[in-house]
Amino acid sequence: MLALVLIDAGLLVLFPLFIGFAIDDALVKTYEGAVYLGLLGLATLLIGAFRRFYDSRFYAKIYEKLGAQIGDREDISPTTKSAHLRLLNEVVEFLENSLPQLVNSSLGLIGTLIIIGTLNLKILAGCMVILLIVLLVYGLSVKKTIRLNAGYNDELECQVDMISEHQPILLRNHLRKLMKWNIRLSDLETVNFSVVWLFMMAFLVLSIIMAINEGMASYGAVFALVLYLFQFIETAIVMPLFYQQWLRLKEITGRLTDI
Repeated sequence: MLALVLIDAGLLVLFPLFIGFAIDDALVKTYEGAVYLGLLGLATLLIGAFRRFYDSRFYAKIYEKLGAQIGDREDISPTTKSAHLRLLNEVVEFLENSLPQLVNSSLGLIGTLIIIGTLNLKILAGCMVILLIVLLVYGLSVKKTIRLNAGYNDELECQVDMISEHQPILLRNHLRKLMKWNIRLSDLETVNFSVVWLFMMAFLVLSIIMAINEGMASYGAVFALVLYLFQFIETAIVMPLFYQQWLRLKEITGRLTDI
């Protein structure tokens, strides 16, 4: 399973480079680069589809097994069981969907930086500075993220009790509190994202100007560099989101460690 994820990630990293080759070949009236690009797309499709078919069945069995263990316990209330099953579903969803994306993003980031370095070392240095800024911005909010996730999960565990009370006012207050925690998490993410995005856009503009002024070997190389810069920005933006998911799952697994 991990091997398929790694192969899938490696193929995705190659797309901008193959697009650049296709452009250069097209400029000299040959379609060899376009054919290779099409074969790369077909290989990515086949491997990605097979991996997803396998993952959905594998993680379904994990959820069924762990969920049954929670349901069989007699030392916790039905309320806690219901909340734990929801939290377990989040963990399984992360393993099935987000973890492969995290591997893709991690390998993609490494591959992108290597290829950018072969195209322009100054722009590579700029990428490293941007990564340090991203780490700083999100690192400063780690404790607050953990605290907000804990508050959200505490309130979530009360949900079945609120529903079983059949008192609309209590349920409404519970949902209002739940959404307040959710809003605070969303607000924190919006602030972090906005700060990082400003630095990213400034870096993108400066990098393109630098590439044009210094001159590059071919139009395809310039186009590939721009695509890799977009890919770098996309990955650098997404990676902290995975980290925040991990912080939430760390808090969740702390509640499930005794299952």
